[in-house]
Amino acid sequence: MAESLVNWYNNSLGTFLPKEVFIFLVSMVPLVELRGGLIIAKLLGIGLLKANIICIIGNIIPIPFILLFIKKIFAFMKDHNILKGFVEKLEARATKKREEGAEKGEFLFLLLFVGIPVPGTGAWTGSLIASLFEFDIKKASVAIFLGILLAALLVSIFSYGFLGLVV
Repeated sequence: MAESLVNWYNNSLGTFLPKEVFIFLVSMVPLVELRGGLIIAKLLGIGLLKANIICIIGNIIPIPFILLFIKKIFAFMKDHNILKGFVEKLEARATKKREEGAEKGEFLFLLLFVGIPVPGTGAWTGSLIASLFEFDIKKASVAIFLGILLAALLVSIFSYGFLGLVV
């Protein structure tokens, strides 16, 4: 998938959109987030440190908005029958994920949920869980931020390799 996005970028947006802006925007997209941004950055030849800074910032930007406004947005969407089924599916998924991690404590659960790069996890879903279940916003923000840093470390090791961390 990452190679397809890189090819699409090179053949369309690459002529006028700097690759740094592209990975920044990719890092803001749900499901792809920082994880996809860092892999794409490596494929585009962006250095490890620069890529991490750009992707971390891109991944962080949507989080406060999700934490503060998603419940109101979802309520509006359900009240007006706008993607009601989709919203209910997201809420059910958040409920399931929360129940799976509740015994671990909210902070540690969120940190690991955001930080361990497996499908269906990440800052967007972690923020959704924190908001829907009214976790303390300050603790949730710190846990999500630390999770993003953990994900950045793990994906950097994977995509840039061990030598990329010291060179």
